[in-house]
Amino acid sequence: MVTGKETDTVYFSENLQDDKRFTKTCNTLIGLLEKHSIKYDLLKATKDIWCRDYMPIQIEKGKFLQFRYEPSYLKNELELQLNPKEVCRANNLDPQFSKINLDGGNVVNWSDRAIITDRIFDENPEYLNKNRLIGDIEKLLEVEIIVIPQIKSDMTGHADGMVRFVDKNTLLGNDREQEYKYWKDGINKVLKEKGIDYIDIPFLDHKEKTYPDHAIGCYVNYLEVHDLIILPIFETEKNKDQEVYNKFKEIFPDRKIETINCYEIGLHGGLLNCSTWTIKD
Repeated sequence: MVTGKETDTVYFSENLQDDKRFTKTCNTLIGLLEKHSIKYDLLKATKDIWCRDYMPIQIEKGKFLQFRYEPSYLKNELELQLNPKEVCRANNLDPQFSKINLDGGNVVNWSDRAIITDRIFDENPEYLNKNRLIGDIEKLLEVEIIVIPQIKSDMTGHADGMVRFVDKNTLLGNDREQEYKYWKDGINKVLKEKGIDYIDIPFLDHKEKTYPDHAIGCYVNYLEVHDLIILPIFETEKNKDQEVYNKFKEIFPDRKIETINCYEIGLHGGLLNCSTWTIKD
């Protein structure tokens, strides 16, 4: 699979640019991409800004795989349900299609391995054999699949709100001491089995009564394209923005690190990886 560092082009939904709630974030994002000479474009025929979930996954240059997009958390939101085939057609993409139900935000990958959460089993009940389901995904993506526990309180169950690859044998992710014990125990078991190191990233336990499913405080949902990492920050009263920025500078000494205040999109349940689609053009 194509890694974030290998990508060179960023796409985002026309909705991100057109929705006045996200204007500031979108303009800042475009400014940073232009500053670092990163190509970008808009996706047509989309219904929401979370394009990572409904766009294809890139296996190699010119080769894409599109999973079925029927997430359980959208079953009662008909206005947000879309047909990926129509989106691909509108954007001149011709991927291979799979009947397996899997959001792009639940695939976090390195070149020869990928992490997904056990939400995959909930979303594909027709697969009575879990090993067969994972085996089929491995064949399609041409990687080793590593399954980690989902965060049960996260409506999406996605992996990209919890972990990201630094290299094949190193992950960074939410501070395990701040997480639920079942998740800490589950991820530690997987790390031990796979011989993977883990770097704990602090996150902000932020409360929003009006937006209970917000993503504010989740720093690991950053945008990675080529040698650029754009880190979400939140500028709240008890933020950990500077601490996390300094940690990313240590983890990625060879990358350019920029930040965007993502509070306004974070309220709606996603951040920078969720709202972008990156490819090797």
